[in-house]
Amino acid sequence: MSDAAAPARTQSTSSAGSAAGAGGSVAPAGPSCAVPSSAGRFREVIDRIAGEMAQLTDRGSPADYIPALAGADPGCFGMAVAEPDGTVYGAGDWRRPFSAQSLTKVFALALVLSLEGESLWRGVGREPSGNPFNSLVQLEYENGIPRNPFINAGALVVTDRLQSLTGNAAERVRELLRVESGSPGIDCVPEIAASESAHGDRNAALAHFMAAYGNITTPVPELLTAYFRQCSLEASCADLALAGSFLARHGVRADGSALLTRSQAKQVNAVMLTCGTYDAAGEFAYRVGLPGKSGVGGGIIAVVPGVCTLCVWSPGLDRRGNSVAGVSALDRFTTLTGLSVF
Repeated sequence: MSDAAAPARTQSTSSAGSAAGAGGSVAPAGPSCAVPSSAGRFREVIDRIAGEMAQLTDRGSPADYIPALAGADPGCFGMAVAEPDGTVYGAGDWRRPFSAQSLTKVFALALVLSLEGESLWRGVGREPSGNPFNSLVQLEYENGIPRNPFINAGALVVTDRLQSLTGNAAERVRELLRVESGSPGIDCVPEIAASESAHGDRNAALAHFMAAYGNITTPVPELLTAYFRQCSLEASCADLALAGSFLARHGVRADGSALLTRSQAKQVNAVMLTCGTYDAAGEFAYRVGLPGKSGVGGGIIAVVPGVCTLCVWSPGLDRRGNSVAGVSALDRFTTLTGLSVF
């Protein structure tokens, strides 16, 4: 797959409150080439959804256990679509950076799979947890092996492996996001990392518990620093939709090289579908029907393999930590387009 043609990245603005400007123009970002006739095929759908979400009254509440996120405005909403050729467009606050939080777990997982392969799965499972994302109970029953790579315990294992393999896990995730999105300004936010660290006792407990079972090799303080920095990365819906497009392209990066094999991309999409929205994964599959990964910053990445990658953001969360407006928007997208893995 490494000899695939490199997709040309183009960026298109939407008339629905885009922070990048109004109108339907298409401008090149990176190497320019003619925009295919299918560019912007979901533009009207995205604009319609943004209008509907503006009328949503029950929007949930921002995450309050991370003080740096607690003040976010639940009225914010952004949605972006990235097509496999690199065309990206959106509506609402689609250009506004937000705290990616657990969305970064998808990229950390992809990097470890690309470097380590199947041996990763000896230290982390692939099953839904059925428990809150920061639960300790199940981990004790299963001898320090987390159920999946997207709950906090599993993500700590993935970051531990990436830290061991590269020496700087957060930097590697940041670089992948920058390169794939074409946005060199993506960065960690020290204030958010510090806020998470100051209130990260449960994550510390998870890490120490797994270290006691030999499933963590990085010193716990170093691991937690890397993990909190990784989660503190800020990016926009446009950035994250573009960065996640390798999953819609079956593992192929923006430059045409392979980040993952086709089989590995399928695996990541499968785990996103079954585990990406924590103990609401069944409800998300029922309503949306796509591989998805949520974060407590209010973002959700979703993938239509071979068609597009989406990112939605609205910081108001439900009781399970998923964006209320984000889930509703993706539900409407699959309903209006008929696109689903089912």
